[in-house]
Amino acid sequence: MARKFLVRTFGCQMNEHDSERLAGLLAADGMEATEELEQADVVVLNTCCIRENADNKLYGHLGHLKALQDRRPGLQIAVGGCLAQKDKELIQARAGHVDAVFGTHNLDQVVQLLHRARHEGPVMEILDHAPLDEGAFTSALPVRRNLAHAAWVTIQVGCDNNCAFCIVPAVRGVEASRPFGQVLAEVEALAEAGTAEVTLLGQNVNSYGRDLTTALRASVLAGTAAWVASAHTGGSPAATAHVVRLPADAAYRVGRPWTAEVQEARPRARALFADLLRAVGSVPGISRVRFTSPHPKDLRPDVMAAMAETPAVCEHLHLPLQAGSDRTLAAMRRGYTAQRYLDKLAAARAVIADLAVTTDIIVGFPGESEADFQATLEVVAAAEYDGAYTFVFSPRPGTRAAEMGDQFVADDVVKERFARLEVVVNRSALAKHRARVGLIEEIMIEGPSKRDPSRLTGRTRQHKLVHFPRPDPDDPAGAALAPGALARVRITEAAPHHLVGELVELLHVPRPSSRRTRIPVIAG
Repeated sequence: MARKFLVRTFGCQMNEHDSERLAGLLAADGMEATEELEQADVVVLNTCCIRENADNKLYGHLGHLKALQDRRPGLQIAVGGCLAQKDKELIQARAGHVDAVFGTHNLDQVVQLLHRARHEGPVMEILDHAPLDEGAFTSALPVRRNLAHAAWVTIQVGCDNNCAFCIVPAVRGVEASRPFGQVLAEVEALAEAGTAEVTLLGQNVNSYGRDLTTALRASVLAGTAAWVASAHTGGSPAATAHVVRLPADAAYRVGRPWTAEVQEARPRARALFADLLRAVGSVPGISRVRFTSPHPKDLRPDVMAAMAETPAVCEHLHLPLQAGSDRTLAAMRRGYTAQRYLDKLAAARAVIADLAVTTDIIVGFPGESEADFQATLEVVAAAEYDGAYTFVFSPRPGTRAAEMGDQFVADDVVKERFARLEVVVNRSALAKHRARVGLIEEIMIEGPSKRDPSRLTGRTRQHKLVHFPRPDPDDPAGAALAPGALARVRITEAAPHHLVGELVELLHVPRPSSRRTRIPVIAG
């Protein structure tokens, strides 16, 4: 009888995607998935450490699992992900019943670690750096995805920014981009299997590929001394292009647009995200392309143009502000000013028709004064966001901000500011949503509403949540409104966080997926 596993996920989309890969590895080892904790022989907790209560949440879960393990001695428990990468041996020191601990750089070892733990006792394996090969990327591992019609695709791991509040560089490592051709091949395979929507994932997607072109440029220049010498003596690109020698796999590594460029001019290190958006958006069968998250300092006109000119790329931009005070932004080490942020936002809206914009905002960053917070409120009001994820500052050990304890803002002050910020955010979101009442929106069905099964839920291209009455089950249209179906819905009501509508017509029924059975991955 096959052993059963359950993967529980804490944190962001990157973690959710990692969990799909963990589930794929466990299934490939002959195990079966279950959603019932009592039935599981293996429980994997894929952790996050962005928020302060992540530790408490993990150890709370481990306490419950200890009681279950006492009743069922054969139960194995594994802890992986960002918090495991950060805490290392501390996890098993605090929870000795954990069988295996692994980090962000060796997800592929989960099965081997569990096998070792059955024979050797508790094991821990944390790598300080990811192996420098394509197979090290999570997306190169087996996968069992949660949805048939939509998929996450990792394009980049790690981060080279040094935001004072962020632990990600410490637990995910330096920025590394997947080869252009590998990403495109995964998307093509997904489309062939019936996926219609892909979300490209990275800590800073705007900088995707800069490391690839930097490395290839160095290689090209090292082998083209004649080209360089001729350029310095006034030779034209046309006269010198014949001496450029690219590796045979150059187009696979960086895409054809960049390789074409170097035949015409001196090789230039640059990001490839705009090229990737156009390429992914051109894959037959892919009707929606999303991405998260870009960094404002790296949002450039070429990406805005690619969004505007590629029909499959959705009209939604998540652009984290974090704060509206230049003093706070400098302390955060964000690399832009409030005005620079607003200028980029205005440029994106000028180029991309009907663009929806969402953001992240931190309240109570160390040293934030009332004047700083007022500046944030002013920028948020000026930005007129469609929505925002608002957070109370949470010190994470190992970050610069955690060492600014003498500047921490009092809890009661933070609470009051948070409430004021929500008023401004919700006012803007409601205004944006009310402006859509009466419009007919294309939505992709996600399934029944979690709160009201008599309603169906879907997302617009702008990523807005829409609820509408479920048609009669005997109605052929109602039976066809499965997850992944496209429909037109007339918007009748607006709220700050969702829209309400009525079905106008069914546009497209998803073809049966050729993927294997869904593996449940439960969010914590």
